[in-house]
Amino acid sequence: MPSFKIPEKGADAKELLQRMESFKSKDINWPEGKFFGYVFYAGEDIYNVAKSAYTSFMSTNGLNPSAFPSLRKMESEVVGMTANLLHGDENVTGTMTSGGTESIMMSVLSAREWAVKNKNMYGVPEVLAPASAHPAFAKACHFFGLKYVEAQIGEDFRVDVAEMAKLINPNTILIVASAPQYPQGVIDPVEAVAALAKKNDILCHVDCCVGGYLLPFLEMGGVLLSPFDFRVEGVTSISADTHKYGYAAKGASVILYKNKELRKGQFYIKTDWTGGIYGSPSFAGTRPGGAIAAAWAVLNYIGSDRYTRMQTNAFHTTRKLIEGVKAIEGLNVLGNPDATLFAIASEKYDVHSIADEMSELGWYINRQQLPPSLHIFVTDIHVGKEQMFLDDLQVAVKKASKFSWENFKKNVQVGAVKGLKKMLPPSYFNQLLDRAGKSGGGADGGHRKAAMYGMMGALNGTEKLEELVEDFIDQLNSPEQSEDKGVE
Repeated sequence: MPSFKIPEKGADAKELLQRMESFKSKDINWPEGKFFGYVFYAGEDIYNVAKSAYTSFMSTNGLNPSAFPSLRKMESEVVGMTANLLHGDENVTGTMTSGGTESIMMSVLSAREWAVKNKNMYGVPEVLAPASAHPAFAKACHFFGLKYVEAQIGEDFRVDVAEMAKLINPNTILIVASAPQYPQGVIDPVEAVAALAKKNDILCHVDCCVGGYLLPFLEMGGVLLSPFDFRVEGVTSISADTHKYGYAAKGASVILYKNKELRKGQFYIKTDWTGGIYGSPSFAGTRPGGAIAAAWAVLNYIGSDRYTRMQTNAFHTTRKLIEGVKAIEGLNVLGNPDATLFAIASEKYDVHSIADEMSELGWYINRQQLPPSLHIFVTDIHVGKEQMFLDDLQVAVKKASKFSWENFKKNVQVGAVKGLKKMLPPSYFNQLLDRAGKSGGGADGGHRKAAMYGMMGALNGTEKLEELVEDFIDQLNSPEQSEDKGVE
C-alpha cells in the first residue's frame, strides 16, 4: 500500500502554506533569471495580473460555454487577438488549449478527420515533419494511429524542402514547418513548405508555439523576418502559446484554423450517452477557466506597444549573447538563429561538462543532442544580464577544460559504455545496463549530469536507450521520489 494517505484531521492553513513554500527549496529560482526555459517571467506587475485573474476564475469550467459566458467571451477574444496578430482573415477561427502539445495534437487530429472526408487513401495516413519539429507531432501520430515521417534538416538546420517533396505520397495528409523550431531557433522556409502543401492538395501546419507571440512583435519592432503566418498561401493551421512569450499563466495556448470546417475536426461529440449529449471542443473535458481568464487579462494589460518593446529588447539581448559566446575560444553557435533562441556547441569541449559547471554557478540550462549543445531561450527576464552570463560561461569553460576527478570519472563512464557496446553481444550489454540502472544512477542524481548525457549519446539509436528513458520517467513520477531525494 502507498505510504501517502489523506490525514485524518485537516491541517492548519497557515502551516500548510509554509510547508508548501519549503517544498520550493530545490526548484529553480526563476525570478532570479538564471534559467532558460520552463518559466516565462516578465516582472511582478504582469505576474500579479495573471495570478489575480487566474484565481478569480479558478473554479470556472470552459467545458460548457453556456454556463460561463464570461469564459466564452474571453476565449473568443483571445482567439481573435491571436488570429489578428498572425494575419488571419475573417474566416480564421480556433480554440484555446492547455498548451502547445495539445494545440499540435488538435491540428493533427483535425488533419486526420479532414483526410477521411476529402482524400482517397489506401494506407495509413501520414504526417510529414522536419526532424527538428517538436515531438508533440510524433506523439499525436502515436495516439491517433497515424504514420510519422521525418524530413531531414540541412546544414543550416532548416528543413530540406527538396527531400520533403520526395517524401510526399498519396497517404500524406499534413506537412509541418516551425517558426522558429526549438533546438537551434531557426525558422523553416514556411513559404516553400506551404507551396508544397498547396501543390499536393494537403494541409500545412505552422508550429508557432514559441513564435506566435514573439515574431509578430519583432516585425513591429523593425526586425526583418521571412513570412511565417496566414499571409503565406497554403498555411491551414497555426499553434501559438500565450503562456510563452505572451507571458500568460500556464497552461494556455491557441490553435487556429483557416476555416470552421477544419476546426470541427478536433471536436468530439457523443449523442447517445445516458448522461445527456456530450460535446467537447478540444482534448480536455474540464477546461480550467483560470488559464483562459489569465491569458485574456495579460494580453490586455501588456498591450501591443509594450510587447513590441519587450520582445525587441530580448532580440537585441540575444544578439549580444550570441556574439559573446562566439568570442569565447572553442565555443560556437549552431546555425543562424532568427529570433531569441540559440544553441551553444563545441568541437573542443564537452558542452555537458560546461553545463555542469554553469549549474554550480546557479544557472539552469537545458541540454540537447544530435549534435550535443546547450539550449538558450532568451526572454524579458534576461535583458541586462548578458555580461553576467558571459562572465560565468567563461569561468565554466575554463573549469570544464581542466583536469578534475569529476571529468575523469565522466570520461571513464562514457568510454566504458562506448567500448562495451562494441565488444559485448547485445544481450549481455543490455543485462549490464539493466544492473547499472537498478544500482542507483536513477532520477535523484545531483547537479552534475554530463556522464548521464554522454552515456545516452553513446546509446543513441538503440532500443535500450528508449527503455532506459522509460524507466527514468517511471522513477521520476513514482510517489517515493517526492520524498526529499533531490529530483531534478
